[in-house]
Amino acid sequence: MGCAGSKACLSARCAAETCDDATTQCRELSQELVSLKGELACSVHSSECLEREKEELRAALQDATRRLQEEHQQELADLEQKLQAVHRAEWDHVHLNYQEEANKYKALMQQQMEELKANQEAMKVQLESRHAEQLQSVRQQYELSLEELRRVHAQELQSLEQELKDSEAALSAQIEELTVENNALLEKLAAEKSRRRELVENTQKDSHTLYLEQELESLKVVLEMKNKQLHKQEKKLMDVGKLTDKKVQLDEMLIKVQQENEDLKARMERHAALSRQLSTEQALLQESLQKESKVNKRLSMENEELLWKLHNGDVGKQKRPRFSFPPGIKSRLNLASLNLGSSR
Repeated sequence: MGCAGSKACLSARCAAETCDDATTQCRELSQELVSLKGELACSVHSSECLEREKEELRAALQDATRRLQEEHQQELADLEQKLQAVHRAEWDHVHLNYQEEANKYKALMQQQMEELKANQEAMKVQLESRHAEQLQSVRQQYELSLEELRRVHAQELQSLEQELKDSEAALSAQIEELTVENNALLEKLAAEKSRRRELVENTQKDSHTLYLEQELESLKVVLEMKNKQLHKQEKKLMDVGKLTDKKVQLDEMLIKVQQENEDLKARMERHAALSRQLSTEQALLQESLQKESKVNKRLSMENEELLWKLHNGDVGKQKRPRFSFPPGIKSRLNLASLNLGSSR
């Protein structure tokens, strides 16, 4: 019994202690819950404050962004105006330089054209004068050569005619002499025949010896006549050979004169061809000058058109044009923009 009572007492005590522990834990948990609720309320309040600050910061940021955008737009507009002013100034300067260069090159081209025309005219006059002088010289040389050849030919013809006349006269004289000699021989022959007849009648010589003597005498006479005739024929043949040689020489001289005449004609034809070639080259040169003049006119028109386009270019039509400046202008614009940014 005592043991059972002691166990019950211990159980009750343990239960009481357990209950106390549970109560303590509940109390602690309640306090912790209250503290957590307070912390939660503080957290909600802090979150609301942070949300309000966030909205305020967002509004301030939007306002600052709007102001910065407005300032940036204003700066861009100012910079654009400055760039346009610089561009106009540089454009005016470049346009003035370009116009001066164009005028200078135009004047230089005009001067070169005038010099080229003057040189062409001088060359034309010089070539015409040289060609006229050469043609006149060739004509004079041709006329002199032809006159000299005519004179030599006339002299040689006259000499040949005189030689022919002399030869004819000599032959006529020889013929007359031969005729006279022939007549004399005939008379001698007749006298000899009569003398023979007389001898035959008056003498009583041996007929055979007399016949031989007579034949010998006649043969001597005939031989002398034949010798004379042969000498005359040889002389005639020599004269005819000389005349033939002179005729051959005259034919050769005539052929030579004809060849020289052909050479002179060929030279005149070459000079005429040279004249035609010079005329053709002059025409080609004139045509090339006309083409060059047309090209120069076309280039001048294109130059004026470019100047007009550059002068009437649409610089300010777009709101934000993208300019393309030379390197020097770009460097100056970059320096100006850096100075502007540092000042602000």
